[in-house]
Amino acid sequence: MACTDADFAFLRSIVFARSANELDPARDYLFDSRLKRTWESAGLCSLAELVETLRRQPHDSPLKRAVAEAMTVNETSFFRDWRVFSLIQQELLPAIVRKRQAARRLRLWSAACSTGQEAYTLGILVREHFPALNQWQVEITGTDISAEVVSRAQQGRYQRIEVNRGLPARYLLKYMQKTGEEWQVVPDLKRLCRFSQRNLCEWPLQPERYDVILLRNVMLYFPPAVRERLLINLHRVLASDGFLILGSSEQPSMPEHFQPVLSQNACFYKPISPQSNKLPVATLCGV
Repeated sequence: MACTDADFAFLRSIVFARSANELDPARDYLFDSRLKRTWESAGLCSLAELVETLRRQPHDSPLKRAVAEAMTVNETSFFRDWRVFSLIQQELLPAIVRKRQAARRLRLWSAACSTGQEAYTLGILVREHFPALNQWQVEITGTDISAEVVSRAQQGRYQRIEVNRGLPARYLLKYMQKTGEEWQVVPDLKRLCRFSQRNLCEWPLQPERYDVILLRNVMLYFPPAVRERLLINLHRVLASDGFLILGSSEQPSMPEHFQPVLSQNACFYKPISPQSNKLPVATLCGV
């Protein structure tokens, strides 16, 4: 039995409720391939049977969560967009390091980290260009809504095609160890990065603030109202002198919260005005 338009609309509503990801109906065909493992793991035989089962479950059921996770985009690579990491290395991290000399603590967040390449890239920059930070408390946090990709990030094991995408040979030999047909992140780099499952819809986060937040190529999947509420929440956990980095095609368009700065052909954002702290924490979606 084939799924109806109403079935696909129901699946899209589940994804939006759990992740704020607004799927285009023109891409409904993706449900069949991306959810195949989900319905098979649940002992079901088809997408239509999965829909029928989902309709009988509460909104916060594990199966509905699994559907939302399976439909998230997990595109990533090492040093994705060299301009951004050149900016971080040459301008943003030096500025933060100068300001944190007394505290000797640095906190970076790779939000929507997928399989972890972005977080490990930050770790490589720290180890390669900031040797003084070896004596600091450096925390690189990677989070993603998908438990599957978080598990892969925690393992730090990548196939050849993944390390060939963006990772220079000199770094491959220094920060990866060959293990069979895969490459394993070396222990020193792995210790810098911690990964956990986190839904950007579920706030508040822990009270600690981050010095740099990378949330790249995520908001383009959200409707405008969700983007605004997410940015308000990011403003709360970003240090007042910290930096926010979005995807090259993403703009916050919130001048009361963030000031855009163009440097080295890459854009970043400085938080401005603590006025939003007077507002309640914004809820992104129905969780």
